Amino acid sequence: MGDEQQGSGRDIIGAWAKRCYFAGRAVMDSTLRPYDLGSVQWYVLHQLVNDGPTMQRDLVRLLGIERATMTGLVATLVRKGLVAQEPDRVDQRQRLLRITAAGETLWRTLPDLSFIRSAAFDGIDDTDIATAVRVLQIATERLENTAHKGTKS
Repeated sequence: MGDEQQGSGRDIIGAWAKRCYFAGRAVMDSTLRPYDLGSVQWYVLHQLVNDGPTMQRDLVRLLGIERATMTGLVATLVRKGLVAQEPDRVDQRQRLLRITAAGETLWRTLPDLSFIRSAAFDGIDDTDIATAVRVLQIATERLENTAHKGTKS
């Protein structure tokens, strides 16, 4: 296959980044399915277990998801009894999330997901990984800056 059919690295890097993300997320989702959790729910629990109570709006930013998506996600975790949601002391409109005892119990039973990172990256040279990270960080920052400029117009 010629280079024109393969595309240049600049043409396909985004496609490969997306494909890698979705492949990792699929493994994560299938691993968590027996625990009735999805990958984004896992990330919410991970944040609450490791960093403590967190404002719901901060999770929207940290996870890069829409506010409406977070609202539904939190409602599901509250319904399952894994997360408690309470009004912020300063601004009653904002919600503080904290893990419940049931959430902590479930967290301790979940499998270690580091095998996903190992499956993806073990055996790849550290300098190659550092280069990939640097390139994706720069590209992401440039795109975020471009998006912010577009919203200020």
